Amino acid sequence: MKIVLQLVLWVIIGVLSYLLFNAIYGEVKFNEIKEKRYKMAIENLRDLRISQMAHKTVTKTYQADFDKLVKFIDTAQFTLTQRRDSTVLDEEQTKLYGVDTYKEITIIDTLGFKSVKDSLFGTSDRYKTMINVPIEGANAKFEMKTGTINKSNIDFPVFEIRVSKDVLLFDQPKDFVTKEKQVISVDGVNGDALIVGSLDKITTNGNWPKSYGANDE
Repeated sequence: MKIVLQLVLWVIIGVLSYLLFNAIYGEVKFNEIKEKRYKMAIENLRDLRISQMAHKTVTKTYQADFDKLVKFIDTAQFTLTQRRDSTVLDEEQTKLYGVDTYKEITIIDTLGFKSVKDSLFGTSDRYKTMINVPIEGANAKFEMKTGTINKSNIDFPVFEIRVSKDVLLFDQPKDFVTKEKQVISVDGVNGDALIVGSLDKITTNGNWPKSYGANDE
């Protein structure tokens, strides 16, 4: 009987050890996959952000339609300018006081134009597919929205681009994904999605930590 009990205990210990190892190894593996996929998604989010910022620089607005954003990149140009300070005769003050009076002004010279595409992406055409979530099997696109926020009676354009963690981790254990969506940490991606920009405040920052790469521009 004693030998039987010992064998049963050893079996139980073995099973528990196996389950514990699987739990630890499973979480380690999950974190490796998560970090790899987050980095891939963030690369696209950063490309989308610089594209939106370029669109605003040229047109003063953001673009919610991805096809129109691509067309903008293909065809638009940045105006290259140079600012310089100068002084000119202030005719009003000169007339008022009877002596030559000068005032300082800033002159903006147009030096030329440069393609938005060449400036942002060089010879790469990755901007044409940057709306696609770059995770094999996910078959999803980033959600992209634009809007305005009114402050001091001035409308400021804003944009938000996001992808749910459910999409990025679609094939991972549900309990790990649920836990990941509840993360609140300076070293993690807080919330249930990766996001750049906001429809509620004026920002172009991303919600990922610096360990994943720059989250602002």
